[in-house]
Formats: sequence, structure tokens, C-alpha cells
Amino acid sequence: MTTAQPLDVQPTPLALLLLGREADPRSERGVECPGDLPAPSDPDLVARARAAKEKLGDKVFVLGHHYQRDEVIEFADVTGDSFKLARDAAARPDAEYIVFCGVHFMAESADILTTDAQQVVLPDLAAGCSMADMATAEQVAECWEVLTEAGVADVTVPVSYMNSSADIKAFTGRHGGTICTSSNAQRALEWAFQQGQKVLFLPDQHLGRNTAVRDMGMSLDDCVVYNPHKPNGGLTPEELRAATMILWRGHCSVHGRFSLDSVNDVRERIPGVNVLVHPECKHEVVAAADYVGSTEYIIKALEAAPAGSKWAIGTELNLVRRLANRFADQGKEIVFLDKTVCFCSTMNRIDLPHLVWALESLVAGKVVNRIQVDKETEHFAKLALERMLALP
Repeated sequence: MTTAQPLDVQPTPLALLLLGREADPRSERGVECPGDLPAPSDPDLVARARAAKEKLGDKVFVLGHHYQRDEVIEFADVTGDSFKLARDAAARPDAEYIVFCGVHFMAESADILTTDAQQVVLPDLAAGCSMADMATAEQVAECWEVLTEAGVADVTVPVSYMNSSADIKAFTGRHGGTICTSSNAQRALEWAFQQGQKVLFLPDQHLGRNTAVRDMGMSLDDCVVYNPHKPNGGLTPEELRAATMILWRGHCSVHGRFSLDSVNDVRERIPGVNVLVHPECKHEVVAAADYVGSTEYIIKALEAAPAGSKWAIGTELNLVRRLANRFADQGKEIVFLDKTVCFCSTMNRIDLPHLVWALESLVAGKVVNRIQVDKETEHFAKLALERMLALP
């Protein structure tokens, strides 16, 4: 009788993806509309998270993006948008572990800006960004070849939104460009036009178009859209030579849901409502809104709003709900712009079970889901980020 040998069973890529310990770079993940998010299945998770965080003490610094679930935000040391959080991490060099409750490109930015001694952890590697996924390094390199063949590459300056991969930030740095946020996009474009005659704006076409047309007085005819899935981006050399803004065909799957119908409908339902939207929304939505601004702008606008005022907000639902609850006792009515309840599904991959797993692993001396940007990519991406930081 022979003794059965233990089977060497390895988890499949799908199993690892479902566990949040592997990523699928080929997928384009966006939004889901589940209604209310489910509560954590384990009632002991809150206590476990508190215990693990207490054991780690100053060794860990937890960052929570504004779009995160409330159950995760509860354990964040600081909250903010992606760039603010990356800078907050860089300002805490004594923290050995940076646990970034956000999405992949945000954790990459934190790794770029922090020291080599610090380790950045993303609780779920499947927490990507559909917008960032819409521009790969290979596609952008091919685009630059198209611009070169059209004879315009040498007068084109790349400006990449913060919501982009480290590879795209590095491409921007290599080609003399800068990064921008939704708060400083106009300053970044003004700087870029001092360096060249055209801008290649990556990867969000809406932020690029809205900044150029709404904020800087260009016309829609000054803008063309480069589609990486079409030969030569779907553009002729003549169209590229005539354009001022070459917009990458990318968008935020959350902000892209809002429509002109959404604006018209909420105005009918709530007389006197103020419509406040993020500049990642479509141009017609931005044009119809009363106020337009970044996530931080939205928060500050609602803080300053008079009691009893009514607001429809075009941004991610977790933040809108949190703001509605925060200002309810002041009589401020705050609603989601779209009638359909939609969360950013990738941002919501970071839930309490994944956060607890990451923290308890650190307590046990195991660093899981570490995000590391290679040195060459880090060098050029940091160069582009530093150009942004030097903007007037």
C-alpha cells in the first residue's frame, strides 16, 4: 500500500483575482449599479482592524481616497484626492508601511514620491482604474510615432492627468511634459503652450476638452480625439496639424455616466437646485452645470453653501452620500445627479475584509500586495510630477 503524496495545488489566476491578490491588466473595469453596498459579512472585522492598526502604531499610515466606502474611511489617517494622499505619504517618511485605500495608479504615485525604505500596500490588486487602463504604454508610444510621421511631435507637449499609470507618467516625463490634477489642469496647459504649439492630453478627453474650451476660450474645433483602437488614431495628418488639443480617447466610467438629461431631470424634480459637477464629466454636462470643480472644490463649495440650499452633485456616490450625511443637520439637501445608483466598482474593491487582511498580514511580518515602480519608470515619472509641482 502506497502513501498518498500531497497534491501541489496552486491557486488559479481567477482565484487570485477574486481574492484580490492578483490583477487582470487586460480588463477594463468601470462602474456597477448594485444599489446599496453590502455590509461586511464578519461582525468582528471592525474590532480586528482596530486591533491590527493599534499593534502597528506609527509603522503604518493608512490613506483613504474620498471615493472609498465609509467602513474603510473610518480607519484612514488622512483622506483626500489621489495627489494629496501621495504627498501626505511622502510627508510621513517615518511610516514604514503606506496602506493606500484607493486604486492602483494612486498607489504607484505614492511609491514614486515616498522613500525607498517605505513600502506601499494596495489591499486589493484588482482595484484598478478604467480610465488609466484606457492608455497603455504601447498605445501611447504608437501615438507618438503617428505624431512624428505627421511632423507635429516636435511641437507637441504631453500633459497627463494624475489618473494615469506610472508608465504614462514616465512617457510624459521623457517627452518634456507635465502631470496635472483636475485642480491645476489650466495652469498645466498654459505652461505646456509656452513650451510648444500643441498638447497631447492623456488619458481623459473630457478634462482636457473642458479645460481648453470652458476655461481657456478655445473652440471645440481646436480639439481632435485620438482613438488608439483605430489606425493612426482615426485621424489624418492634416487633422493633427490643424489641431491645438489632441485628446486621448479615454474617460472616467463614473463621471461619464452623467448626461444632459440627468441635469435637466434634476432641475425639474428639485426647483432651485444647484448643479455641481466634476470636470471629468462630458462637455455638455459641464456646460449645463452651475458649478464645476475638482473633488476638493466640491467639498469646499458644500462647506461654504448656505443652510437650506439644494445641490445635485456629479461625482462618485460614496462621497456624495458622505457629504449629504455630513451637512444634513444644516438643512442642506444634497443628492446624486443621476437617478441610477452607481459606485466606482474598482474603488469599492477595497473593502473592510481586504483592509483587515492587509493590516493583519503586516502585523504578522508579511508585506502583501506591495506596489513597486521600477527605478527607470520612477525617475521619468517623478520628473513629470516635479514639473507639475513647479507650476506657478
